[in-house]
Amino acid sequence: MQFKDYYETLGLEPSAGEAEIKTAYRRLARKYHPDVSKEAGAEEKFKAVNEAYEALRDPQKRTAYDQLRARGYRPGDEVQAPPGGFGGGYGGGNPDFEEIFAGGGAGGGFSDFFENLFGRGRSAGGGFGGNPGARPAPPRGDTRAKLAISLELVHEGGSVRISVNNKTLDVRVPKGIRPGQLIRLAGQGTHGDLLLEIEYAAHPQFEVDGRNVIHVLPLAPWEAALGATISVPTLGGPVDLKIPANSEAGRKLRLRGRGLPGTPAGDQIVELEVLAPRPQTDAQHEAYETMRLAFGEDWRRE
Repeated sequence: MQFKDYYETLGLEPSAGEAEIKTAYRRLARKYHPDVSKEAGAEEKFKAVNEAYEALRDPQKRTAYDQLRARGYRPGDEVQAPPGGFGGGYGGGNPDFEEIFAGGGAGGGFSDFFENLFGRGRSAGGGFGGNPGARPAPPRGDTRAKLAISLELVHEGGSVRISVNNKTLDVRVPKGIRPGQLIRLAGQGTHGDLLLEIEYAAHPQFEVDGRNVIHVLPLAPWEAALGATISVPTLGGPVDLKIPANSEAGRKLRLRGRGLPGTPAGDQIVELEVLAPRPQTDAQHEAYETMRLAFGEDWRRE
């Protein structure tokens, strides 16, 4: 399989911090989201961005990836696991633990490179992140795994198909399930039941805070200043949101009951982000010049 440079995909240096990774992901996911982008190949680029963020947002996954990258691999290089594996990379500390990604969350399926590095549906301890020299699985007992699911699945509930232990299973996911909760599949483990610990996959449009979801909404300066009605995404579908006049960057608006299900249901928090579009025509340059003259040089002190 071919090596992927996740830093290059996100346009980052390997020294990038957590905030830089999140910012780059938001920007690119918004740019290539299939619902809004008209660029050629947008869907594949969107999947690549989602995969890169899933790899780099988690410290353990990032450490395992950085260990592999430090061996000198570059995009397109064929990757071979060195003798003895990677010495306790992602998942190497627990030979009875694996991670399963249900279709790659909002970004679609992950690549073979990602799945072999971080684990998907292999026997415990296998793949690049495992440790072939670790102790064998006990003769009986439950098998534990993490199951990363999309926020849409959490919101609606339903079934997801996974591959684990050389089997394909349909897993029923209850509506509103929380991170850390377990789904037990009787007799589907290596030597007993399969316990799936739920975690939420990264989403290009939402972050989670308890049962609330947070969406960052970009606004043009005139929309923030004059007010506007804008269609915003929610987990239940788009809704029209009225932006009050004289809104500033960082202002938060609340859509009640539009978060994750529960008792009570969570809300969606819409955080306003004011962006200045880049002028590309003479008329647009003139419009900015008119704004400069109208507001003057002292607008920062108002």
